[in-house]
Amino acid sequence: MNVEPGVLYDANYDPQLIAERAACKDLCFELNSLRPSLAKQREAIIRRLLGKAGQNCWIDSPFFCDYGYNIEVGDNFFINMNCVILDEAKVTFGNNVFIAPHCGFYTAGHPLDHERRNLGLEYALPITIGDNVWIGGHVCVLPGVTIGSGSVIGAGSVVNKDIPAGVLAAGNPCRVIRPIDEKDRERYPQIVTL
Repeated sequence: MNVEPGVLYDANYDPQLIAERAACKDLCFELNSLRPSLAKQREAIIRRLLGKAGQNCWIDSPFFCDYGYNIEVGDNFFINMNCVILDEAKVTFGNNVFIAPHCGFYTAGHPLDHERRNLGLEYALPITIGDNVWIGGHVCVLPGVTIGSGSVIGAGSVVNKDIPAGVLAAGNPCRVIRPIDEKDRERYPQIVTL
């Protein structure tokens, strides 16, 4: 899929896009059907599914996406269960990104007027997540959003605007709460080894 960001295209009836989504759904089905203990087989499917996958990439099942090849992830990447990525546009995740359960990343949007929407038209805007980002449970990231490196998005947030680097942000709509600073490092001073 090679569509200019923000330009309407036929998402529902284009035969090529229908075929590409079907192939992606088959790979998601394969991934979601594998036992978690079959790590090598899971990794092989993830590498076939995604456009780019760094080292130490793990996706818990179930996982769903539309095309797969528009998703790029860095090293030390983790997605917990029930993640949905509508990757009609590019979705880029940096290194050391952790995503909690039940999150959604949606690049696709539809016209507000029902005439064009009923024709199957939609648009897509890319999503970019920086390095060292933690996304809490049940977070929804909308089209065109960038989340800066080192930020944390609180559980249940709806992220409809860019979030700068190095902040704690939460809410619906998501907003910056405060910078992440040295006090946050001191909050959990003890590391226990087993």
